[in-house]
Amino acid sequence: MKPIGKVLCATAFVIGFLAVFWKDSFKPERLSGARVLLTGASAGIGEQMAYHYARFGAEIVLTARREAVLQEVMEKCLTLGAKKIFYIPADMSNPLEPEKVVQFAVQKLGGLDYLVLNHIGMTRFQMWDGDVEYTRWLMQVNFFSYVALATAALPTLEKNQGSLVVVSSLTGKIPTPFTTSYSATKFALDGFFSSLRHELSMQKKNISVTLCILGLIDTKSALESTRGKVSLPASPASDAALAIIQAGAMRMREVFYPGWLHLVCCLGVLFPCDPFLQSFYS
Repeated sequence: MKPIGKVLCATAFVIGFLAVFWKDSFKPERLSGARVLLTGASAGIGEQMAYHYARFGAEIVLTARREAVLQEVMEKCLTLGAKKIFYIPADMSNPLEPEKVVQFAVQKLGGLDYLVLNHIGMTRFQMWDGDVEYTRWLMQVNFFSYVALATAALPTLEKNQGSLVVVSSLTGKIPTPFTTSYSATKFALDGFFSSLRHELSMQKKNISVTLCILGLIDTKSALESTRGKVSLPASPASDAALAIIQAGAMRMREVFYPGWLHLVCCLGVLFPCDPFLQSFYS
């Protein structure tokens, strides 16, 4: 191996080691009274984030499509200690909804300290079948609505030196089989919000942007769509939710969950091996 290759390989190993074993200094009390708008809050990781934020004493606005389920999550959050909590049903495939949701949250909470973008559209875990219309719809839900929500929230986040937390996926870093449309939306998120982070810094705006790179999580929808197709263990949704919240509170640039994904990502970029990757899929 050439010297530069050895250096890169060693760097990737150190990064992966730190990602797995580094212990943070997260203090839950810093989220007491924090004003949070959380999307995709009716199930899965979003639901678990709502419960964590409630335990930490945050003030929360929840949004998702299903009003009845949102109300159930809100009621549980109240029992867990949320200082204030509201919900607003919204369908992010409608381009008019994101601005309405942000306006509602700002009105109810008096401003925002955290915008946590977590929702996704129905994902087809299958080989590309040529459905361009589905891909266009998924881009609206998984990407354009994120851009619209962030844009609407930037003024209040700037005023409060707040944080943008964007839930993404390893498929937005490394292309994988059966995820053509989904992967495209996640690559788009990475490109847009990584660029936005630079621009906010250049404009001296104290808004942090945290990208959350997740692997396979044991949510009902993820397990159903990948059953019999993926030979990888699923990680707990509650732990993933906590990792996302901690990273946002600490204003980290990126967080990988589980932590070893960081090493996988680095090695995948340095030493791409399609047959090895494909061996994990049926």
